[in-house]
Amino acid sequence: MKYGIATLDDVEVGGKVVLCRVDINSPLDREHCGLRDTTRLQGCAPTVAELAERGARVVLLAHQGGDLEYHNYASTEPHAAVMAELIGRPVAFIDDVVGPAARARIGALKDGEVLLLDNVRFLAEELTLFETKLHLTAEQQSQCLTVRKLAPLGHIYVCDAFAAAHRSQPSLVGFEQVLPSAMGRLFEREYSALSHLREEPDRPCVFVLGGAKIQEAFPMMAAALRDGVVDTVLAAGLVANVMLVAQGVNLGAPSMDVVKANQLERFVDESRSILAEHGEKIVLPVDLAYAKDGVRAEVPVGDLPVDEPIVDIGHKTVEAFRRIIAAAGTVFVNGPAGVFERPESEFGTRSIWRAMADAPGYTAIGGGDSTAAMNAFGLGGRFSYVCTAGGAMVQFLSGKPMPVVEALRSAAARMGLAAGPRV
Repeated sequence: MKYGIATLDDVEVGGKVVLCRVDINSPLDREHCGLRDTTRLQGCAPTVAELAERGARVVLLAHQGGDLEYHNYASTEPHAAVMAELIGRPVAFIDDVVGPAARARIGALKDGEVLLLDNVRFLAEELTLFETKLHLTAEQQSQCLTVRKLAPLGHIYVCDAFAAAHRSQPSLVGFEQVLPSAMGRLFEREYSALSHLREEPDRPCVFVLGGAKIQEAFPMMAAALRDGVVDTVLAAGLVANVMLVAQGVNLGAPSMDVVKANQLERFVDESRSILAEHGEKIVLPVDLAYAKDGVRAEVPVGDLPVDEPIVDIGHKTVEAFRRIIAAAGTVFVNGPAGVFERPESEFGTRSIWRAMADAPGYTAIGGGDSTAAMNAFGLGGRFSYVCTAGGAMVQFLSGKPMPVVEALRSAAARMGLAAGPRV
């Protein structure tokens, strides 16, 4: 048991039906009916392989897109072939979740076989809107359709979906109320790495925060500064733009339109508070880049505004960031420095990612865009730790409760694992 949660070492799975919740939500290649990125499948494959090798009858539950990510909302059928290739054994698929066909197929499983059910978010109770509108307790969710139909067929529940650990949905927190439960190997690895990052990072600890999802970056930054987790924050992307506005910098109408269009004005006031309290720990860009007719140009912050959108940080800022990263004991990055998908605006992100890849300290990267940039620049395998989670990582580093963690701990207590028996 680790962190008050049972691990796969605490459960006997041979000959038992294991309901295993994974997070294999992936960007889709609709033209070829496949997946554009398989990072999350690669992450949980060791857990699936171990369960099958130990003789479990493995039932995989997963989501793909949903009501807040509708462009990726689809069946999980393409994922079965990818998982089969990763674990080196067949993975069956059924286009059902809790209906008679799915239940019959689960009942027919043999030891070592793996079955992937269809997208659990085809059930309304698994949608984010169901979660955010009803606010059901974990106990109440154990009475939802997903758990009522599938739990009687299972012997053990395993959660390997750390990327969804901040969610409170039946397939994530309901099964723990009625079945012996444990975390999978990916969940265990993610939890351990983020715990190290939050509780005992090698010093100095540097956070590089960028990207467009500043709704996630600001709570994480505020908590890390407040709790003394981070020694220096390097701000880039929209995070930097908003903080510069808080300092009275006029970026120019096009960049301000981006801030307003995304309803980010409220973070200007939050930036003022953070800068007032922790300004000595925050490094903002001294120059920025914009593009006109596809040609990159850079401008010192003191010479703003410009009539084009800001798309990257400049060379002087990159050089300052590189020196700080090279001297750090721990570097964590979440969010690109600019629009890395375009040649004229990739310089900042590419340079920072390479600086981290070359840094002697512990380097961690998190978030989908950050990982995509790492892969685009051919830097896979050059970081100490790559987190598959996005929102869950942010919530963990912000010190907020994690519904799935709490459910797994409650299950471990009910299993009596403090005394050490295997279930």
